[in-house]
Amino acid sequence: MNEVYDALEVREPAEREADLFAKLTEVLSRAVAAPAYAERLRGHDLAAVTSRDALATLPVLRKSELPALQRAQLPFGGLVPDGAGSFGRLFTSPGPIFEPETAQPDPWRAARGLYAAGFRKGDIVLNTFSYHLTPGGFIMDSGARALGCAVIPAGPGNTEQQLELIEAYRPAAYCGTPDFLKILLDGASAAGRDISCIKRALVSGAAFPRSLQDEFTSRGIEAYQAYATADLGFIAYETSARDGLVVNEDLIVEIVRPGTGDPVPPGEVGEIVVTSLDPNHPWIRLALGDMTAAMTGPSPCGRTNMRIKGWMGRADQATKVKGMFVRPEQVAEIGRRHPELRRLRLVVSREGETDVMTLSAETDAASEDLAQGIAASVHSIMKLKGQVSLVAPGSLPNDGKVIADERRYD
Repeated sequence: MNEVYDALEVREPAEREADLFAKLTEVLSRAVAAPAYAERLRGHDLAAVTSRDALATLPVLRKSELPALQRAQLPFGGLVPDGAGSFGRLFTSPGPIFEPETAQPDPWRAARGLYAAGFRKGDIVLNTFSYHLTPGGFIMDSGARALGCAVIPAGPGNTEQQLELIEAYRPAAYCGTPDFLKILLDGASAAGRDISCIKRALVSGAAFPRSLQDEFTSRGIEAYQAYATADLGFIAYETSARDGLVVNEDLIVEIVRPGTGDPVPPGEVGEIVVTSLDPNHPWIRLALGDMTAAMTGPSPCGRTNMRIKGWMGRADQATKVKGMFVRPEQVAEIGRRHPELRRLRLVVSREGETDVMTLSAETDAASEDLAQGIAASVHSIMKLKGQVSLVAPGSLPNDGKVIADERRYD
């Protein structure tokens, strides 16, 4: 299990970084052939985007914007250079968000993650992700077949029929949610079915707590998790080291402060932003709304790419206070107006029957004048009055939250 998919996974980080940004130059020139990217990137010197610092100057595209963009310009919001007929398959996800699959082997970059989970040529794979309209089933299917596996396109549900398929085909590997694997295992035990052939699993799409990992291990199944989306396919995957998730090759992953496009220091929790290097379907700084933190150093398994801690909550923290929405972008604007501040956290609570906001701000330059100036900025930006609490650097939780709604109504 310690062997790697190819030499790209163990190259020197500086070599990988140089390769990524060399490819990015071509991808950016291709992206501006799409009208929406031409508009979004107008005025930027794209030839100068040769580093992460330069990339961070480009605007963030939020996944939450995609439904409106696509409604305005069907089907892909003007974000792909060619028409829908140039792709292999066409999907939709809730939103709705329309997603194309490029016509190439392993278009969702799934093979690396499956290989890291122990999938090998000649394995039979039970794939229980949906093949209906959404890309989940095809993400796993294309990756497994790129490895030389045979795939049972089972989809979700129909437990009894799936148990019959497992007994007939004897698959060694499973793809799907961890919840459904447990349903299959419990169903087999209750019905006296033998599905002990399943020895490996790649799970995604739901929480995978340690208790469930241990249960699968006790039943003879080594299960690994992947972080994937319908837009990008495999973004990061777990390896035999069980120490974070390794970022996939040919992706540039940034962790930014929620509500901004500003990268956070390594180890700090923030929002995941991904730039892909597929010139036929480029994503330039797509903010996914999920939070994580970067891990330092190479994985103990030998892979040298950036690692992330996995899913750590949502960055979409907007909430209503006294009938008005407050948003992470507004908290970020307060930080920009007061550069002496570090981490910020807006806490919303109740006093009696009234909503109360308190902005906690880390600073080593605390003063009454600064507090009053911040309070004025809160009122100016949010159109609501709020209290201000200045605290020492390092006092606030490192959980990525810039808005914490602590109201209770019971």
